[in-house]
Amino acid sequence: MRKWVRLAVAIVASGVALAAAPAFAQTWPQRTVKFILPLGPGAAADISARLLAERLGKRWGQPVVVENRPGGDGVIAINAVLSARDAHTLLFGPTATLAGHPYTLDKLPYDPNELLPVARVSSTVIVIAAPASLGAQSLKELLTMVREEPGKLNWTTAVPMTDIIVAAYLKSAGLDMAQVRYKDVVSALNDLAEARIQFYSAAYAIVRSQAQAGRVRVLAVQNRGRVPALAGVPTVAEEGYPELNFDGLVGVIAARASGMSAGLRERIAVDIRETLADPLVAERLTATGQIVSPGSPAEFAAAIDEQANHLAALAKALGMKPKQ
Repeated sequence: MRKWVRLAVAIVASGVALAAAPAFAQTWPQRTVKFILPLGPGAAADISARLLAERLGKRWGQPVVVENRPGGDGVIAINAVLSARDAHTLLFGPTATLAGHPYTLDKLPYDPNELLPVARVSSTVIVIAAPASLGAQSLKELLTMVREEPGKLNWTTAVPMTDIIVAAYLKSAGLDMAQVRYKDVVSALNDLAEARIQFYSAAYAIVRSQAQAGRVRVLAVQNRGRVPALAGVPTVAEEGYPELNFDGLVGVIAARASGMSAGLRERIAVDIRETLADPLVAERLTATGQIVSPGSPAEFAAAIDEQANHLAALAKALGMKPKQ
């Protein structure tokens, strides 16, 4: 997964061109900009995309529309962007599926080299939750229960990347839990609330309703830093389980074939950063379970690369080989 490293180096090297951005960067956009999402309406990334689209449209002087292309584990949306070969059609959403595809799909249906990071937008708040009825007050207590009752408790996660992270941790710790797979997060959440699932790694936005209802307890945050909205909830690293760290990167990606220049990518990243600096925008994103963390093309590419390399190491430990 060194592809993203080469990409990050190339982006940094192209920074010298910023002082004299090409005319393409200055005149873009010439028409409507599309944000293609691999998620359905109402998802946290969808809300974020629509919030940014409204404000970026005013800044850019052209409409910015959000087009939902859920399904196929994100492949439908990715291929829509790649096939468009257009600088006005951008992928907007989480990168976890991209990192997981080489290990979760029978065959990789696209070339990762054709994806070009443009800007980091945010990080989704990812948590580990358990049924309130289970009685575990902390992640340590939950994992102690797992050790004391091998094979009796169940786990699941919301995306393939966290599947690999949790499975690798359980293997390294010698813990015996059964994984239950779901086609949708609603069924998983219902089973968590009913204590048919005892360990659920998912976006906080998914579990929040049941947590607020008192049926689910959030035990730890998987992001590297504490989350203001969950001030009393420790990170997995603080609990002594850094192996379970996971930052849900969300950002904008273009097709390399679009011909998008380094100067234009930098300009889009700056526009997104300045838009997110609006306290009202930041407040609304935070309310969806996002951590505002804008970043340049190089920073976004480096973060994706770090995520992919981390996953590759965990997959190797599980005996999984990447697909070509």
